[in-house]
Amino acid sequence: MTDKWMETAQVESCREIAPGIFDLVLRTENIAEAAKPGQFVSVYSGDSARLLPRPISVCGTDGKLLRLVFRTVGKGTAEFSRKRPGESLQVLGPLGSGYPLEAADGKQIVLTGGGIGIPPLLYAARRLRERKDAGDGPLEIRAVLGYRDGNAFLADEFAKYAKVSIASEDGSLGTKGNVINAMEAEGISPDVFFACGPAPMLRALKEKAAAEEKECWLSLEERMACGVGACLSCVCKTTAEDAHSKVNNTRVCREGPVFAAEDVII
Repeated sequence: MTDKWMETAQVESCREIAPGIFDLVLRTENIAEAAKPGQFVSVYSGDSARLLPRPISVCGTDGKLLRLVFRTVGKGTAEFSRKRPGESLQVLGPLGSGYPLEAADGKQIVLTGGGIGIPPLLYAARRLRERKDAGDGPLEIRAVLGYRDGNAFLADEFAKYAKVSIASEDGSLGTKGNVINAMEAEGISPDVFFACGPAPMLRALKEKAAAEEKECWLSLEERMACGVGACLSCVCKTTAEDAHSKVNNTRVCREGPVFAAEDVII
């Protein structure tokens, strides 16, 4: 796990890229340069009535710039969406575990994202492509992205790094249905899966990977409070017993959010 920092990050830009989906770029001192694909940051509200930070996955970095793409779901994220260049936000990070990019070396990999689980996979796609171009990465990179409708945010950016397939619930774009439907329709069967999205999608992907005996890494979405493993509000069930606590639990914010699929019960 990398070091983490509490910083006052400066807002470079903030724009809406789909209904209720915002693209926020922050200038940091250390966080962006240390962040790995699959990690997240905790962003703090400027309102003292909202004490707990909001966890947001890292969508990308560029030097000291940190890119966060999030959905507005409450007062905290609504506040972030109204930020303008020159304003600031308190940010703690990078937090959690990232995707094991080396697991895809010499293999075919599919990045499978659903809804707001799509942004962190864009950062993974970029880093995997860099490894591939350097001769150390995957043989093939594909992305299968699931949306509610035709607002396919970030899909054009994925196309820079991977071959993209799309599923939409209303059938307005790509395969009608979910990401599993899209993979079946196109005969996509990789060696390794990296995934992030809602629990039903992750559960179905875990079952598919197990049936096909494929390697699968899941980024779990859980409600968090502290984000650093102290409060135990984001505990999930595991297949193995924790050596310290002697229970089948682990903390998504600390040991995760990325886990090998066979290690967690979802």
